[in-house]
Amino acid sequence: MKRMVRGRRAVAVAAVAGALALTVGAGQASAQEELIGHPGPDGLIWVPEQWGSGGFVSGGLYAGLDTYTTFACEGGGSIEVAFRLDEHPDRSPAPFTLDCPAGSPARVAVPLGTGLHGGFGAAVTASSASIRWGATVVQPE
Repeated sequence: MKRMVRGRRAVAVAAVAGALALTVGAGQASAQEELIGHPGPDGLIWVPEQWGSGGFVSGGLYAGLDTYTTFACEGGGSIEVAFRLDEHPDRSPAPFTLDCPAGSPARVAVPLGTGLHGGFGAAVTASSASIRWGATVVQPE
């Protein structure tokens, strides 16, 4: 049993590392307000801050829990988000645009529903490289 637990931890660590490695965009340090806080133990993805266009992928949805994604941005432009559910393409939300005001973050939460499993990802297209954005994906228990 001990070996199985270590194996699961290794898979979880590898999934998180892979998601972070596949996050695209020029990560720049900022002394500005945090865009989106850490999602805690319910979080599957946390992208605290990216600049310009980018995205993320993961493979860890559990069908027994509801799934929510939240995006935040600022910078005087907009982001367009295309979210993809690999195992449920018919339930992928329509792409949406979030206006990103200069000076204070805008946020939008999108419920994805329950019964989802498998991989997912999001592509974020920023109107300029000066747009700062962040995202979370959570499955609260």
